[in-house]
Amino acid sequence: MSSGSWTTIESDPGVFTELIELFGTKGVQVEEIYSLDRETLNGVAPVYGLIFLFKWNQESKKRKAADEDNPDVFFASQVVNNACATQALLSILLNRPEIELGDELTKFKQFTADFSPDMKGLAISNCESIRNAHNSFARPEPFAMEDPRSASPDQDVYHFISYLPVAGHLYELDGLQKGPINHGECTSEDWLDKVCPVIMQRIEQYSQNEIRFNLLALIKNRMDTYTAKLEALEKKRAELGAVKKEGTSMEVDGENTSSDPALLKEVSEAERIESNECRN
Repeated sequence: MSSGSWTTIESDPGVFTELIELFGTKGVQVEEIYSLDRETLNGVAPVYGLIFLFKWNQESKKRKAADEDNPDVFFASQVVNNACATQALLSILLNRPEIELGDELTKFKQFTADFSPDMKGLAISNCESIRNAHNSFARPEPFAMEDPRSASPDQDVYHFISYLPVAGHLYELDGLQKGPINHGECTSEDWLDKVCPVIMQRIEQYSQNEIRFNLLALIKNRMDTYTAKLEALEKKRAELGAVKKEGTSMEVDGENTSSDPALLKEVSEAERIESNECRN
């Protein structure tokens, strides 16, 4: 592999999460999604964006008209082979301001802010730190994930794209298109409901024998989520302990708890659990 080339990387949530860490980005991770039902997606919320891997074919060219002049969306054309996985990931990271990008990607986003899609693609391909991070996960694949434009007609080629909400609209970001594809208005609350039929429509274009699809979600780091929940539980435990010590009468968040049946029930349950733990 030459110093300026990009290799294929595995479509694996662990690989993508480690790639994000190498970029210096914090507070997010990638999770594999096995079903497009709302319950599954709610289980990993908040979801910042989805990465979809599919078998590229001629029908893939026939997409909706691209929104080529949209300043709200960071969109980069794919100008080198095998970069689609990292570009799909960057398409989400660089379009979600609530994500803590880190110094490297923050500087990159600022530097390329006024670039055209082609220039943004060139900037990605020539960024040594991004390329080295990508290539550190090089692994032989049973099928090619290359630029479909250079593939032979009988070659199976797979491609990564992204879906995410930006500025009140649902966008499909595919570096092989001329620009971002607008799938209509959405909110941060309902965009997952609107993206599911879009992805299902793409899947239905293939025969029933084609099962090689993969869907990944960029989500909030679960350790951060669990830590926040643990801190809330510890606070509640401290409040309950104080209630117990003061004879079930104290102020919690400005309210007297002596007449709060729900809180008294929690105190009773906490005492029961504590008693069982002591006996065990």
